Amino acid sequence: MSPTQIVVLVIVIVVLVAVGIFAWTAMRRRALRDKFGPEYDRVVGEQESRAAAERELRDRERKHAELALTPLSPESRDRYAEAWEELQVMFVDDPARAVGAADELVTRLVAERGYPTDDYDDQLAHLSVEHARTLGNYRDAHDIHLANERGEASTEQLRQAVVHYRALVSELLGDQPVHADDPVTDAR
Repeated sequence: MSPTQIVVLVIVIVVLVAVGIFAWTAMRRRALRDKFGPEYDRVVGEQESRAAAERELRDRERKHAELALTPLSPESRDRYAEAWEELQVMFVDDPARAVGAADELVTRLVAERGYPTDDYDDQLAHLSVEHARTLGNYRDAHDIHLANERGEASTEQLRQAVVHYRALVSELLGDQPVHADDPVTDAR
């Protein structure tokens, strides 16, 4: 082989390796984006770089894999669905109390499934791995709950909080056990 052929061969190999690395990185990014949805964009916006955000999301996946998550028993699932129905009825007479009860119900539900509940941010990080699509709803609902505790939430915000909580409860219980036709959404 001539020196020119060796140089060309080395350049071709370097280009192929670079293309392979680029394709692998793009594939990993697409997989994270597909899995985390809007949570991916939120974390990218919070971090100093896209690489740092993607490291955090992969770290969340690793920590999530260490959890001992358990499905709910049929009895427990029915109990939560019934508690949710009662909560929606409670909303009609006492929206502020219903939002507090919804926050407590969600916390009990995620704890029973095996998610940590000691630290809210840690809880969100763990939930984001499997429930990223409804996590924004949970954040919004929890923020309204906190505003409600300070006496700063309107009835419409309280209604919206219950609707947001319902999305997560429904997803956690599975198979749509929480009905969309209820006094909370019908009050609009």
